[in-house]
Amino acid sequence: MSMVIAEASPDPVRGRHDGDPLQAALHREESVLAIITEVNGPSYRPLGEIMAFVPDARVGSLSSGCIEADLATHAQDALQNGAKLVRYGDGSPFIDLQLPCGGGLEITLIPRPDRDVLRSVEEKRGRRERCAFLVTNDYRLQETVYGTTGKTRDGFRVSFRPQPRFLIFGSGPEAAIFTDLVKSANYPHLLLSADRETLTSAKANGCAATQLHWAAMPADLPIDDRTAAILFFHDHSWEPTILARLLETPAFYIGAQGSRRAHDGRIAELRRIGVREGLARIKGPIGLIPSARDPRTLAVSVLAEVLDAAR
Repeated sequence: MSMVIAEASPDPVRGRHDGDPLQAALHREESVLAIITEVNGPSYRPLGEIMAFVPDARVGSLSSGCIEADLATHAQDALQNGAKLVRYGDGSPFIDLQLPCGGGLEITLIPRPDRDVLRSVEEKRGRRERCAFLVTNDYRLQETVYGTTGKTRDGFRVSFRPQPRFLIFGSGPEAAIFTDLVKSANYPHLLLSADRETLTSAKANGCAATQLHWAAMPADLPIDDRTAAILFFHDHSWEPTILARLLETPAFYIGAQGSRRAHDGRIAELRRIGVREGLARIKGPIGLIPSARDPRTLAVSVLAEVLDAAR
């Protein structure tokens, strides 16, 4: 079958450039996975990054756009003749295709990847479980244990951990703008607010949002070790009960808006109500930019801090 690589489509099965390569390959039998299996020097994308070529679309990217069109040709060849390795940049035979970063990439092309393996991995990712697959030395896919992405004795392991998930508490422009930013970056999120205007605005922008009641954080709120919880309250009396509950979870980031004085006050209040363990986990003031007062600056500053912690 000849594969035609087209521009991004709104059809989720046909895929978009910013879609999920594994989902695209799972839903199309005539697909090719392209995986970065070696990096020498600087690189636009990390080791293990995946791109999918499916009929009429290419999903994801492995460079700043300098090799994808050529990779599409190699993907067509892989469908007809089997898996192959392609090298770009340093050490490549393709002297007319240079990587602007100056490094070198080895990319492994896997035609018609095992869809049972892809389906299992996608199910585990949907449950926010750490998981991995192996590209064996004879270019088959098989599930394997989670571990460092890279070459092993048996092939090349690609590991997946859940992307950061954001729980956002509070009201007003700080909470609303931060939620909009997280949503625009396509991270899973939930805004919990007692303010009707904040909730209405968030829902109108397509954000996930729900009503927050005094001292009643939902008991069934899913919080794992890839969850970040950020509090944007001007009335700090809302904070102690929520923070006490968050400290009982494995959330990797817990932070609250406010000055150093406000932070000292919330820690003192938590101690007063009997919380002793884990108080150092609470970040405050939050954000990489000191004393950010503009809601937009604060949102970018806090998101950068959380993503840095997520690494």
